[in-house]
Amino acid sequence: MRIGFWPLLVFFMFLVGCGRNERMDTVYAERCLSCHGPGGRGDGALAGMLPVAPPDFRETVQRKSNSQIRRVITEGRGLMPAFEPALRPAEITDMLQMVRFLSREGRDVAWWERFDALVVAHCSIPWETVLGYDDPPETEENK
Repeated sequence: MRIGFWPLLVFFMFLVGCGRNERMDTVYAERCLSCHGPGGRGDGALAGMLPVAPPDFRETVQRKSNSQIRRVITEGRGLMPAFEPALRPAEITDMLQMVRFLSREGRDVAWWERFDALVVAHCSIPWETVLGYDDPPETEENK
C-alpha cells in the first residue's frame, strides 16, 4: 500500500501542532508559573504566601472538561485572576492545553487522554477558510 505525499504532510502538520510549543511555555511562565509552579503542582514561588494553595493539576484537571478549564482561565476562580482581557483567545486555548499537558506528567494517562491534543488541534483549524467555504461573494469589483 502506497500513501501519498499530501496525506503524510497533513498528518505530520497535525502532530507538530499538537504538542507543547514555545508560546505555551512563554505565556505559562509569564502568567501561571509563580503560583502553579513549573510542573503545575501548585508549588510556585508565591504559592506559600497565598492563603489557599493552588491546585495540583494532576489531581484536579482530569475530572474537568475543556470548557470548565477555559472558564476558570477566562473568568478566574478564588484568588486566581481572570485572564480573558489580558490573553487573546488563542493564548487561552494554549493555556488550556498547557494545563492538560502538565496534568499528565507523573501519572498514568487514560487511553483517551492521549488523543485530546489532536482533537483540540483539529477543532481549532479554521476549516471554513481551509476549504474555501467563507470566500466572500463575488462582486463586480472582484471579477
